[in-house]
Amino acid sequence: MRFLYFYLMRDVADRVRAVAPDHAAYWRDLALRDYAGGPFADRSGGLITFDVASGEEAERLMADDPFLRVDLLERHWLKQWMIDREEPRG
Repeated sequence: MRFLYFYLMRDVADRVRAVAPDHAAYWRDLALRDYAGGPFADRSGGLITFDVASGEEAERLMADDPFLRVDLLERHWLKQWMIDREEPRG
């Protein structure tokens, strides 16, 4: 199952900068299949996509995100993402 985790940061830039390396390492070290993620250019939040076996697993992974654990997120969403994988026409 493919999931999308979208989050917006609280306006506490110093705290965000301090925790950002832990957040990035957490997601990278999970070595999730088809992981892609990163911050928005203005650093107001970020987006992560990944594949896991269930919604419960996705919820657990999100709940352990360092940004969420230390209350740095203004808002966040986790949604199952149905990707259109239509083959190109030739």
